[in-house]
Amino acid sequence: MISRRNFLRGAASFVAGSLAMSSYAFGVEPLLRLAVSRYRLNPAGWPAGLQLRICALADIHAVAPAMTTDRIRAIAATANALKPDLTVLLGDYSRGHTLGWPISAREWAPALGTLRAPLGVHAVLGNHDWWDDRAAQQSGHGPTLAQSALEASGIAVYHNNSVRLVKDGQPFWLAGLGDQLALLRSPRLGRMILTGLANLDGTLGQVTDDAPVILMAHEPDIFPKVPSRVSLTLSGHTHGGQVRLFGYSPIVPSNFGNRFAYGHVHEDGRDLVVSGGLGCSNVPLRFGVPPELVVVELGYPETAV
Repeated sequence: MISRRNFLRGAASFVAGSLAMSSYAFGVEPLLRLAVSRYRLNPAGWPAGLQLRICALADIHAVAPAMTTDRIRAIAATANALKPDLTVLLGDYSRGHTLGWPISAREWAPALGTLRAPLGVHAVLGNHDWWDDRAAQQSGHGPTLAQSALEASGIAVYHNNSVRLVKDGQPFWLAGLGDQLALLRSPRLGRMILTGLANLDGTLGQVTDDAPVILMAHEPDIFPKVPSRVSLTLSGHTHGGQVRLFGYSPIVPSNFGNRFAYGHVHEDGRDLVVSGGLGCSNVPLRFGVPPELVVVELGYPETAV
């Protein structure tokens, strides 16, 4: 039989451990940590001799005091120090929760405008960039405030379009989808209806030669429809579930659950990398999936990175 003293000691230890974990999840991991996750891939169809380093930033969710413009500038400086050939922004710049003070696009976009890469900085929009824009919701189209602010800061924004780039004399295509959950519509029977603006066929239809294609898509749920013509798909949105233990996320904002929750996914000869993102959505906490910058190296020798 457990004595009262031992029971109280156990209960006190449990409470102390719970408080410590809560403090870490709310006050340390989301605010003070910044990881760099690296992937070295040689996807099917990627030409020999074309080495490309990509830095991906996702789900910034600018809001004070958690993700201020100063912190965004510091993250951008870290990204620049990784010396990517190409930097991509994978959507959701607007705040994702109501705790804190909103930061306007005219403030956070110039902070992202400090990003630098020889082949440029390229972006797609995320669902929150649409949801937080009342005018765009009413009209059903952009440009959104986020898009206008990013473009004013020198960042190209893709909405179902593709561009041909060249590295060391070898071409490749960078394609960017419109958001798959862009428009909120009146609920029916208590259920919100989401309408996407992604046009995968139209986007890839702009590719005019056999050079490899890299696809930016905020939500990873499009991946089962992505043809093998695309060498790599880059996504965010899931935040890795924001809580991730032993490779499992209890809650994932995806119709596919943990299948596309986080990291490198290889299916049917195709490759997807899902970033855990930088900010928070719904609840400002992270546990087991710290804010991260993602570096993907294509065409390099398959050795440890």
